[in-house]
Amino acid sequence: QVQLVESGGGLVQAGGSLRLSCAVSGISFSINHVGWYRQAPGKQRELVARISSSGNSRASVSDRFTIFRDNAKNMAYLQMNSLQPEDTAMYYCNCRKTADWGLEYGYWGQGTQVTVSS
Repeated sequence: QVQLVESGGGLVQAGGSLRLSCAVSGISFSINHVGWYRQAPGKQRELVARISSSGNSRASVSDRFTIFRDNAKNMAYLQMNSLQPEDTAMYYCNCRKTADWGLEYGYWGQGTQVTVSS
């Protein structure tokens, strides 16, 4: 059974930092690409950052966010710095074999809430 479990969200003041974690089980993590997405109330889910199975990473929303992975631990992370109120959203981890980052692909976690106060 495939499981992705996010953690590390919470309430933080503007300008603060958070590191989200995603624990993955049930798949061959090292051969999967990983993406972090977010969804704010009333908005579509969007790709925040992604990292390929070979470790090539890219932030899609802001260079304040950095994605990295530890294949030995089956873990993925999202480091978020200089957080702003507009970063408030539910953050989701996704694993997939395809490099197509459409929402219809891959496995999803349940999400972790990030709330940034002004």
